[in-house]
Amino acid sequence: NLFCGHVFRAKMRASRDDCVDVSEDAGGKRRSLGKRARKLASYYTREKRIMEMLSVLISFALNAFLVLQLIRNFQIANITSIVFYTLGGVVLADFLSGVVHWAADSWGNIDMALVGKAFIRTFREHHIDPTAITRHDFIETNGDNCLLTLVPLAIGDLLVYTSSPETIMDWYNILCFLTALSLATTFTNQIHKWSHTQNGLPVWVEWLQRLHLILPKSHHHLHHINPHESYFCITTGWCNYPLELIRFWPVVEYVITSITGLQPRSDDIRWTNSCS
Repeated sequence: NLFCGHVFRAKMRASRDDCVDVSEDAGGKRRSLGKRARKLASYYTREKRIMEMLSVLISFALNAFLVLQLIRNFQIANITSIVFYTLGGVVLADFLSGVVHWAADSWGNIDMALVGKAFIRTFREHHIDPTAITRHDFIETNGDNCLLTLVPLAIGDLLVYTSSPETIMDWYNILCFLTALSLATTFTNQIHKWSHTQNGLPVWVEWLQRLHLILPKSHHHLHHINPHESYFCITTGWCNYPLELIRFWPVVEYVITSITGLQPRSDDIRWTNSCS
């Protein structure tokens, strides 16, 4: 049963007596935050689990259809443009992972309608208990990202399904771009999980990390220095360098604060400051 040991795992964690993990600030001070981590983990519900299961199943089916169409129409003569457009899709996925990560880290709270306990909660828990993600199974790890891909994937699959072979060939490079974007988005949180997994990773994953083809551990560690205000991109991490160089996130935050008066990460700081 997919529910057994996972649906109520959060409740089991909530019953622990001791703090489960710690967060590290810029000075290296270790602070126990287990009570808040357990409180946030307890909001993982049966309904959320069902949504994640359906999202993973549907997303994988839609992705598989696109991949099969690309394989069927592959031509070696187009390899240069295929590589270019595929890399473009991965870069965009990395940037979008940063946008979503930054937005959820910096704005809103867990009491917001629809997205609070369903999505923002996981970002607050992650800063309090960074290793919690390593205890999540495949569905909990990837469910939210799969959900994000469903609408664009469904539209893309429908367009491909109703198109002639000639039309598919005309749009082949764009399909490579969209498929790479979709697959990279789908597996972003799995890659993120690997960046927090200290032992037992497959050799090929560690190889990809060392080559910085996916998010390396040492690179992502920079984000987990309080107050978690930089290095938000978590697919490959490639976009972090230019975005930090031009101070992209501080500039956007300055504009938002100037217009709204809202302070970035105020809710995140409230959760991570001290045990309650």
